[in-house]
Amino acid sequence: MTPTPASAGVSASAPAGPSASAGPRRTVTVAVAQAAAPLFDTPAAVARAEQLVREAAAGGAEVVVLPEAFIGGYPKGLDFGITVGSRTPAGRDLFRRYHEAAVEVPGPETGTLAAVTRELGCHAVIGAVERRGGTLYCVALFFGPDGYLGLHRKLMPTAAERYLWGQGDGSTLTVVDTGAARVGAAICWENYMPLLRTAMYAKGVDLWCAPTVDDRDAWQATMRHIALEGRCFVLSACQYLRRDALPDDLHPVQGDAPDTVLIGGGSVIVSPLGEVLAGPLRDGEGILTAELDLDELARARFDLDTTGHYARPDVFSLHVDETARTTVTSG
Repeated sequence: MTPTPASAGVSASAPAGPSASAGPRRTVTVAVAQAAAPLFDTPAAVARAEQLVREAAAGGAEVVVLPEAFIGGYPKGLDFGITVGSRTPAGRDLFRRYHEAAVEVPGPETGTLAAVTRELGCHAVIGAVERRGGTLYCVALFFGPDGYLGLHRKLMPTAAERYLWGQGDGSTLTVVDTGAARVGAAICWENYMPLLRTAMYAKGVDLWCAPTVDDRDAWQATMRHIALEGRCFVLSACQYLRRDALPDDLHPVQGDAPDTVLIGGGSVIVSPLGEVLAGPLRDGEGILTAELDLDELARARFDLDTTGHYARPDVFSLHVDETARTTVTSG
């Protein structure tokens, strides 16, 4: 595989706003990395994540987003021997390999990445597969200048992901205050859950991070809609994965031709009024960077704040249970 170098990424700037007399601009530089990590090779995936964060930070990024399941891998096109009512020994062993490649949180891998963001003084949101006992979770890991900050577990795995990953609960609707902006994450098709979006809007998310593997053109409409609806900046990082990045003994349903594209990218950065600031990036790996004018948040929320002045609490209400759910409670 000969991917487009990450240094071939695209930079953009958000509009400066209508007046310079209102005081100095409050800005933050952000980056989304489009790449694929080696499947079933966790040390290599962590090293690649570190490389991407360092490269983005060297380009000025203060917040960096990596795709869904970057650490642990997204096994696009593999069926794990599943048919309705039946599993195979080979499929069970493939899951064993996937389980082994996942990471414990916190653990050595999060420690390595935490050391990177502490050193660089930046924030990062990194997609991963978390191992907790016999169950795997698709997660977004949050890091910052203080190291590891927390995680968000995907509430609802999509379609066949449900036989690989467990469901998160309301206790990990994490929002991190960077001092300049509030950062939250919704993973892939969580972005299609209206009530999840409402709960996150109520937390005041300014930078909406969307780690994903959804490379469809329709995904671009979703990202622009969320930016407009939530009046927030949207940072979507998608994987770019080809067949030759997988181990030779795996056989995805898309075929074994080395240059077969399994996940086609489409990473994008969008303004609170739905303007595409960078991307969508196609046909290779790369890093998109944009300098965001944070005053655009207030300008955009002037006429729409879906959980504030544009809400109707006399008509609608949403109860969010943020209790951690465990099967066994001692004491």
